[in-house]
Amino acid sequence: GETRGAGTPETIKVMLQHSLKVYVESGAGEGASISDQDYMQAGAVIGKDTHALYASVDIILSVNPPTDHQLSQVKENACWISFMDISTISQEIIKTLVDKKITFFSMHGIPRISKAQNMDALPSQANIAGYKAVIMAAYELGKIFPLMMTAAGTLHPAKVVVLVAGVAGLQAIATAKRLGAVVEASDVRPSVKEQVESLGAKFIEVPFDKDAEDRSGYAKSASPEFLKRQAEEVSKRVAQADVVICTALVPGKKAPTLVTEAMVQSMRSGSVIV
Repeated sequence: GETRGAGTPETIKVMLQHSLKVYVESGAGEGASISDQDYMQAGAVIGKDTHALYASVDIILSVNPPTDHQLSQVKENACWISFMDISTISQEIIKTLVDKKITFFSMHGIPRISKAQNMDALPSQANIAGYKAVIMAAYELGKIFPLMMTAAGTLHPAKVVVLVAGVAGLQAIATAKRLGAVVEASDVRPSVKEQVESLGAKFIEVPFDKDAEDRSGYAKSASPEFLKRQAEEVSKRVAQADVVICTALVPGKKAPTLVTEAMVQSMRSGSVIV
């Protein structure tokens, strides 16, 4: 289940400095090891009746987007702030937001500019996801990551392939390298090659699309021709990989499928895909 919370005692204190009255749903911080008492000491009021909270507050902060049931309890003209990928939002949710005149701010929509960096929560979550992906893979893999030379013999390092070197991908590369794995990475953007190699990984060379990234540095949808060329190069590495980590994401669109069923069938027994 979800363990993140939309606020911490530290952020509660900041809100109170702006003359806001802050309510926290009882148990909201349990997954992050933050107790109701911690929030109370920071100055928040603990609300045990969720329905009453939704019906009375003006602004709701949440990690996840609202459900139909939650929106049915929110009062008109309220404001909801959370993560929400616009490619996944349902028409029912949009209709409810419009009908109840609820203002919705998606954390996915924060522009990737220096002025907005301190508000952009996506990179921090992507960083953690990239790190955690490698840790999970290392736990599930039936071999160790680093090279080990012992009196009984030599254990060769694990081979890790990271698909797409965005924030999550670069963190996955760095973590896998720190654990001693041999890492290769692929991306549609030529500008990330230097970043990949600076972390000690090998970049999988594919003739690039000229406009593979937008002005903000995010990857754009690649052409079918490029994806075909990339699949051919990636499939060779995937067949020999112990771990494949997929971090592909195009803002506002469905993530591309980079690992096909045929690639999975070609992988080694015991290998891991995250």
